[in-house]
Amino acid sequence: MVEALRAGVPATALYVAERIDADDRVREAIKLAADRGLPLLESPRAELDRITSGAVHQGLGLQVPPYVYAHADDLVTRAEQAGQVPLVVALDGVTDPRNLGAIVRSAAAFGAHGVVVPDRRSAGMTAGAWKASAGAAARVPVARVTNLTRQLEAYRRAGFTVAGLAADGLVDAADLDAAVDALVLVVGSEDQGLSRLVERSCDVLVRIPMGAGNESLNAGVAAGIVLYEVARHRARAR
Repeated sequence: MVEALRAGVPATALYVAERIDADDRVREAIKLAADRGLPLLESPRAELDRITSGAVHQGLGLQVPPYVYAHADDLVTRAEQAGQVPLVVALDGVTDPRNLGAIVRSAAAFGAHGVVVPDRRSAGMTAGAWKASAGAAARVPVARVTNLTRQLEAYRRAGFTVAGLAADGLVDAADLDAAVDALVLVVGSEDQGLSRLVERSCDVLVRIPMGAGNESLNAGVAAGIVLYEVARHRARAR
């Protein structure tokens, strides 16, 4: 919550549980909210539990307005305006808002220009995703598209390489030469991976080498690892 307030996450009120221990975290949250002119609303813990749908809130809740999604083309424009090679992360079937938030956080850390999610069968920018992003959602735009496959094809026509993350990929993430060019990294769901149509839209399938017998990584962790490798490639190419 404090990180979200520090990052300037759009908010309309800060809820504070009644009789909460006023530790450093609580005092900073209240000060940041007050500095921004946000209403401070004292609430019984049971009511705060209801408002946050049972999420772990530690006595604080930040009310945020509905998220305003970017257009998929805006992500390319953002890269061009910064004079940088575009890097976009697209999610296929990632339904856990915490994973979406973690991926947005990694996108911010490793220089991606935005995240694309489909309208259906996908997590959206809920309060849980905001929280998991630790404020990064205020810096990295998320675009929502009607048809992910169609959007990937549009990116390909614009000169992007589309790289899908898959356990049976032929290229190790550390060896992805296309990382230095305009790139879309597509991350699938934990249980099913990339859908058939999305996989067919990829130019290359990328894997993360792991020891025999190890289970697959969750989408948020996997995306962070590959984004780190992309950033490493780009740093060496400068």
